[in-house]
Amino acid sequence: MKVIHWLSAGALLASVGTAPVVAQETLVAPGPQGDLAGTLVAPTEGQPLVLIIPGSGPTDRDGNNPLGVTAASYRLLAEALAERGIGTLRIDKRGMFASKAAVADANAVTIADYVTDTASWVGAARTATGAECLWLLGHSEGGIVALAAAQEISHLCGIILVAVPGRPLATVLREQLRANPANAPLLDEAEAAIAALETGERVDVTPLHPALQGLFAPAVQGFLIDLMALDPAALAQQADLPMLIVHGGADLQVTAKDAQMLRAAAPQAEYLEIPAMNHVLKEIPDGAPAANRASYGDPSLPVSRALVAGVADFVTRDRGASE
Repeated sequence: MKVIHWLSAGALLASVGTAPVVAQETLVAPGPQGDLAGTLVAPTEGQPLVLIIPGSGPTDRDGNNPLGVTAASYRLLAEALAERGIGTLRIDKRGMFASKAAVADANAVTIADYVTDTASWVGAARTATGAECLWLLGHSEGGIVALAAAQEISHLCGIILVAVPGRPLATVLREQLRANPANAPLLDEAEAAIAALETGERVDVTPLHPALQGLFAPAVQGFLIDLMALDPAALAQQADLPMLIVHGGADLQVTAKDAQMLRAAAPQAEYLEIPAMNHVLKEIPDGAPAANRASYGDPSLPVSRALVAGVADFVTRDRGASE
């Protein structure tokens, strides 16, 4: 996994129209060997605070990664929520970017490690803002972290799952590989590797096709084994907090089947379907594959207004004594 350093933009960002300037500040939280780093947009008085947990791989606090994603989805979401007075904390994962000092090897992690970091962030954010509890918004793989955190961490208001897989990683990988006809010559090797990792056994990648050696790189096999052992639907079933499940109809990575699995596991959860939203939270009105792919590199395209409205409504609603 390639890791790069993240450098902060300016401390002040002008928001759209006549809305007030959005003040953003660096916040740190204790990590295993050094500080974790993130960006806090403090809520206005009485408004909620949302911790955005990033998705898979070397994804930074803004939602970008050095593998070609520059959509800035988390930054844009934070700015849009700030226009409604809602605070956010977006973070760099341990061992990456400005959290690089937290661990020596960013690949030597487990979901439990990310849960530990989430607890550290919840504590730091409460101290910095006085918030009684935080909402966890997990995007993609970050949703699995949020679900696991819900079993362990107090002072949580609820969970928002955005574009989150509802099935174990091994199942999703098999489906994704089979969906592309070009992968046909590699399927036997790939599925054998997945089956081994699924049982906790590491794989020798030397004899594998070069295209598979990166997918199953030895450096990430420990994390893959850990992730494959988790069932997101089972975690959702165990969560005893207000929950919002959000699925985008233009998502090329997480399917409607995943959303259905999460909904079946947590029937008490609210559900928001955004037909034109893709995996990086942008709306692609005509669903064109080329436009969908192009949006991954377009920070000028705003995040879905329906997503912003749905999240804002969910975290600000008065649920009364019944909840």
